[in-house]
Amino acid sequence: MLNDTLKAQLKAYLERLVRPVHIIASLDGSARSRELQALLADIRAQSDRITVEERLDDGERAPSFALTSPGQDISLRFAGLPMGHEFTSLVLALLQVGGYPPKVEQAIIDQAKAIDGDFVFETYYSQTCQNCPDVVQALNLLAVLNPRIRHVAIDGAAFPGEVEQRQVMAVPTVYLNGEVFGQGRTSLEEVIAKIDTASSARAAKVIDGKAPFDVLVVGGGPAGAAAAIYAARKGIRTGVVAERFGGQVLDTLAIENFISVTHTEGPKLAAALEQHVRDYEVDIINLQRAERLSLSGGLVEVGLESGAKLKSKTVILATGARWRQMNVPGEDTYRNKGVAYCPHCDGPLFKGKRVAVIGGGNSGVEAAIDLAGIVSHVTLIEFDAKLRADEVLQRKLRTLANVDVITSARTTEVTGDGQRVNGLVYEDRKSNELRSLPLEGIFVQIGLLPNTEWLKDVVDLAARGEIAVDAHGRTSLPGVFAAGDATTVPYKQIVIAIGEGAKASLAAFDHLIRSLPETESARAA
Repeated sequence: MLNDTLKAQLKAYLERLVRPVHIIASLDGSARSRELQALLADIRAQSDRITVEERLDDGERAPSFALTSPGQDISLRFAGLPMGHEFTSLVLALLQVGGYPPKVEQAIIDQAKAIDGDFVFETYYSQTCQNCPDVVQALNLLAVLNPRIRHVAIDGAAFPGEVEQRQVMAVPTVYLNGEVFGQGRTSLEEVIAKIDTASSARAAKVIDGKAPFDVLVVGGGPAGAAAAIYAARKGIRTGVVAERFGGQVLDTLAIENFISVTHTEGPKLAAALEQHVRDYEVDIINLQRAERLSLSGGLVEVGLESGAKLKSKTVILATGARWRQMNVPGEDTYRNKGVAYCPHCDGPLFKGKRVAVIGGGNSGVEAAIDLAGIVSHVTLIEFDAKLRADEVLQRKLRTLANVDVITSARTTEVTGDGQRVNGLVYEDRKSNELRSLPLEGIFVQIGLLPNTEWLKDVVDLAARGEIAVDAHGRTSLPGVFAAGDATTVPYKQIVIAIGEGAKASLAAFDHLIRSLPETESARAA
């Protein structure tokens, strides 16, 4: 099952086990069960601290396996084979069940252990989903830390009957005590905040007590990370407040145009950005959404959704952007019920089905190419008279027999049966005729929308909602700067966002220097 390279890597990791790990396999004699037996045999062979027990038709999902340790009350199970992106989740689970300490702040560990209540989590994932491992790993760790929390990670492809019955059409989908708990990427802190109801009030109280910053960065994507690093290197008091560190990069699969890095994946780059920021004295305030900005007593005040407030001498807005929606009838109704925005994550759930991709730019054409290898048929729908993607992508698209392209088309409605998508309606912009297209899935890839609604009437915004900035990243509000995809700077690229973040930070520092009394300015220089 595992090649020699993976076995060697796994053996090195398992040397860190502190206590025994007992694996209980639930089998049913199927081909998948035999694959699981082979995987567990390879794992068992890499450490004397691991034992494997096989059970036939024991009432659990089959094939699946539980991880536990003698004397420990741990309920953690993988249903199916955790390969692909989830192999890392398996390795981490083995280590954590085996007593190896997680790389998590002690305050979060203490909070997880103190959660009161009985929680049974079930997570449906796909092996190609880059968002799923964060969710699986967070819930696995909770199951290790707290005996009243149970978790089962389920490979949707291995249990199609469950997926069909529960109508899981997006991954990761998490159930808590039999009810849908959430969908999409979720961090350990976010899960704890949702089930520990008093945590929000405690966090708001701590935030309110923070002293004013010299530079406060709003947003934790590439632009925000670069801004924080450049500010911290100046030796000034720096903070970052973000809804989720990493921003939209977390939802990006392959990154091949980040100069000097030939290939990486979004979650890996996001983790590297956060670690780089943490290497400096930066106060990272995560899981907080900014919703107000004002001037107060010579400082800039940022009000948070939690009710807390932060103050700073300067602020850098790096709030990024999100996927643009079609805004047609039925889109919201059938979101995650056939309407999806991540082909890499959710594509495997539409195996053998008919889907449409909305958008003929690079993202749309790449999505159509990827989906063509999974689904039975792809229809690419583009508003303009021709595709806008790079020619190299268009050439690849034209070689695929199960892809049709419709141009000069405007999607007007998503249709469904009340439970899931069954088609869409589009207008032929040449004839003005409305046409119906029967299908089971719709992947929307039509660009980005800046996260700036909360800044309306506070700073100058362009027609599309982008923050208007000058060559130094200055906004219309003194002491407030902006960088990245939320601004009017053209070409929304990671490398550009990082450069703009650094520039805005240097401009903010220059603003601080020029604002100081002459004696303090001389000392700072």
